[in-house]
Amino acid sequence: MSVTAPTISWAGLSPVIVILGAAVLGILLEAFVPRKARLACQTGLGVLAIVGSAVALAARWDAVRDGSGSALTPGFNEDPFGVAAQGVMLVIGLLAILVMADRTSAGDGAFAAQAADRPGSAEEAESLHAGWMGTEVFPLMLFSLGGMMLFPMASDFITLFVMLELISLPLYIMAATARHRRLLSQEAAMKYFVLGAFASAFMLLGSAFLYGLTGQVSYSAVAQALGAGGVEGMDWLALAGVALVTVGLLFKIAAAPFHAWSPDVYQGSPTPVTAFMAAGVKAAAFLALLRFFYVAGAALSWDMAPFLWTVSILTMFVGTVVGIVQGDIKRMLAYSAIAHAGYMLIGIVALNQAGIRALLFYALAYGVATVGAFGVVTLVRVDHDGAAGPEATDLEALTGLGRRSPWLALSLTVFLLSFAGIPLTAGFIAKFELFVAGIGGGATWLVIAAVVSSAATAFFYMRVIVLMFFREPAQDRVVVVTSNGLSSTAIGVAVLLTIALGVVPQTVLATLGNAAMLVP
Repeated sequence: MSVTAPTISWAGLSPVIVILGAAVLGILLEAFVPRKARLACQTGLGVLAIVGSAVALAARWDAVRDGSGSALTPGFNEDPFGVAAQGVMLVIGLLAILVMADRTSAGDGAFAAQAADRPGSAEEAESLHAGWMGTEVFPLMLFSLGGMMLFPMASDFITLFVMLELISLPLYIMAATARHRRLLSQEAAMKYFVLGAFASAFMLLGSAFLYGLTGQVSYSAVAQALGAGGVEGMDWLALAGVALVTVGLLFKIAAAPFHAWSPDVYQGSPTPVTAFMAAGVKAAAFLALLRFFYVAGAALSWDMAPFLWTVSILTMFVGTVVGIVQGDIKRMLAYSAIAHAGYMLIGIVALNQAGIRALLFYALAYGVATVGAFGVVTLVRVDHDGAAGPEATDLEALTGLGRRSPWLALSLTVFLLSFAGIPLTAGFIAKFELFVAGIGGGATWLVIAAVVSSAATAFFYMRVIVLMFFREPAQDRVVVVTSNGLSSTAIGVAVLLTIALGVVPQTVLATLGNAAMLVP
């Protein structure tokens, strides 16, 4: 029996190899480095890996920016879109790892001392007294980040599923490792696992339908078969397959009605993990959906349009209406993320190059602001007789934050204004580009619905701003802890990027425009 060895472009895979290699090395550090030195070692390793991956990625951009592309190995395509998507994920990953690694003036971090300790047990008390902090989350985060980088490059159903699991499995564990409110965190992890199981099931069933119909797993081969007419009388099977794969990805995007427990997961997970999930998973899933729909599902775009329109409008409605009544900042941001998912679906419906560029820019702008906003949340704590407790996530806890910590209040204001799409922020440019692409793609009424939704969501963003600057601070309710510099750096960089992308976005938009090569 002869075996044909696959052709692998190791240079093209180098940005991801750096990340996954660092993740493996991080596991070894957990085994051999003394506990007190692990946090510094894991943080340094993670930051160096992301910077090194960015350097390798810059070299790959030079190789593909003329529009050329090739298969890295069966199942992965390296093209301008894939390289640009990896760049977006690295920016989000760098900001997220800084927030994860922060140790505040309260002497704690976001993660449990030992995840294996039973909540409320004597073992947990001993671990906390010793000042331990679980650092297993850093290699797990790098594994998930590696999956996020490869997810938008997946070009067949097998790699799409494997990358989905590579993204999700580490996050199931990370969601259960909160230092405070441990049981709520474990509940969030279980709910996220169930959501992930549904996503995988729908995706696999849809992939099986398309494989059974065409005998192919590659997007391009499936598209060619569907474009040629497929099997007579079996058009329904093709439509069912494309719809089910789309639904699997919509679960990861948290589009309604597939959002289900997403707000619970956001609320219960450690706040830095929530930031990483909200920014990274949403961006990766949207960009993976974009490649699938623009390549494999393009022949059925007209048939899928009513479904996507319905999901988009329902997602905007749920995110807007339910978000208005939330009293918890993490849940409010969760429903904000759901509303943004509805807007981003316009880029899928548009089916043009402008939609690709707009989605790439939106993923970057939204991701940066999201990590920054959750970074602020990590520093506002419940006051226990002068000692800092868990994050004070109810909205009333933010009352008077502008007087307690003007820097944090101004930073959060910038992020909220960007979410609302106010001019001179990245969010405004992102929405403008997306809406223009939607109108160009014939989705004018969907854009009108998004504009109405954006105006309504501005209410709950402005409500937070009013609480921070125009209300007297509540006495002895909250305490603002000081970052050791890592969260402050992440927040500061996120503020600068949010403003820079809103004031001078031309260079980034031009670069992302060169990446919009999935459609002619």
